[in-house]
Amino acid sequence: MNKDTGGPAFPAPAGVQHITEQGMTLRDYFAAKAIQGLLANPKLHEHILKQGGAYSGWIEESAYGWADAMLKAREQ
Repeated sequence: MNKDTGGPAFPAPAGVQHITEQGMTLRDYFAAKAIQGLLANPKLHEHILKQGGAYSGWIEESAYGWADAMLKAREQ
């Protein structure tokens, strides 16, 4: 397991020889789930609209922050 990414989210079964790409990392998977939850919040949309639709990238940063916290919690 890679400490930075958590390793692959969906690793190939043991003994499978022909898979060369592992696909998405566990960190990316956790971030995707976190952003899904963030964007499901109607208050977030209201906040963005109140800011004139301005978007600064903090949603992604927050999602990856949650993903990093989940990876850290797995180490315990």
